Amino acid sequence: MAPESKALTMRVASGSPYQLEQPQTLKACRALLKHMKNEAQKKEGLSATKNLLAVDYASPDVSPGAEEPVWLVLTTKKFVTDKHNLKPRKVQLPHPLNISQNTSICLITPEPQRQFKDAIAHLSFPSDLSKRITRVISLKKLEAKYKSFEQKRQLRDSYDLFLADDRIISYLAPVLGKTFYKTTPKRPVPVTLTPPKPKEKKNLALPSTKKSKTPDDLTMLLPPAQIAKEINRTLSATTVHLSSSTNTAIKVGLASFEAEQVAENIAAVVEGLTERNLLSWRNVRGVHVKGPNTIAVPVWLAEELWTDEGMVLEKQEAMEVKEKAKQKGKRKRDLIEGPVGDTGKAVVKGEKNHEDPVGKDSSDSRRKKAKRAAEEDMSAEMRERRERLRQQKREAMEMIEGADKKATEINGEEPLKKKKKSKKAIEAV
Repeated sequence: MAPESKALTMRVASGSPYQLEQPQTLKACRALLKHMKNEAQKKEGLSATKNLLAVDYASPDVSPGAEEPVWLVLTTKKFVTDKHNLKPRKVQLPHPLNISQNTSICLITPEPQRQFKDAIAHLSFPSDLSKRITRVISLKKLEAKYKSFEQKRQLRDSYDLFLADDRIISYLAPVLGKTFYKTTPKRPVPVTLTPPKPKEKKNLALPSTKKSKTPDDLTMLLPPAQIAKEINRTLSATTVHLSSSTNTAIKVGLASFEAEQVAENIAAVVEGLTERNLLSWRNVRGVHVKGPNTIAVPVWLAEELWTDEGMVLEKQEAMEVKEKAKQKGKRKRDLIEGPVGDTGKAVVKGEKNHEDPVGKDSSDSRRKKAKRAAEEDMSAEMRERRERLRQQKREAMEMIEGADKKATEINGEEPLKKKKKSKKAIEAV
């Protein structure tokens, strides 16, 4: 039998290497979950006392470490984005992460918060979801009540998940600070609570100065059933925090999941990012899966380490560029410092040489010669540059004329005669 290939970038059935291979993803997930369970059991056996701070979301007979997250780590060749976006993207998962009915949710809304409380308390709003939303607070009250780090830490530890209206998500970073935004687990997740604004036609007239009869503090909300649907969609999705870096970590599962469930979530995340043009396969350097305290298990690795091989200089070209820079810097230093006199000291312009008055003329002549040589070098370099530019222009003109001739031959028209430039005009260029 032929030996089994261990390459991670083999071409799959479709012939393109720029996609995940399901068997390799499943193999990596099985190895990672097995390692995480073994490590959790070892840790549980070595600890003499029970950890009372460990939160158990599931049944009492759940295995230790079942709620540890599984992360998908994407390594890119270039930055995914140039700016750090505070509004995370959401990707729907076939196997949601927030499935526990004991999860406590804090909903952050704009003013007035009474509208949102009434919508959650409405009869058409699902009761099982309303029990999980234990608090509704407006941005204004949040900013006024939680100012110190201790108060913010207390708020962070009081709830399992924070949801916020997508209209105010970008205003929460300065209010909550690094207590929430230093790590990703407790960052507020945006949710749509209002209907989309209709597209307005451009009005060329001046805006009216009359006040609107509708109060500014009233907000058009979605129906309670629609709000519940949007919240459930958010709970069944994972967040993608894109930043100006080459590494992106996305939560795709838990240690209690099956390997097949984690593999399906990974495929859904990668497909969702590529469909929205948030991620280009040509820019991906590696796809790994890891736990909070484990090494990264490779799922997919790229053969090319750069997006464009022309961006990488060869060793010889780099050495030539470095040598030219050294010569240019040395020439500038010689022009600034001047030549060295017979006494071994540099002769500075405007300073008399009392030790060697006889050699003054010789030092002046040397300085003039050095200056003249530098000017000649500069003029020669300028001539070479001009000649290069002329040659490039001639080649470009020949290409344009050739294209015109071909076009006229195809169309059956006579080529237009162009006026010849004089020698003075060519030299001026």
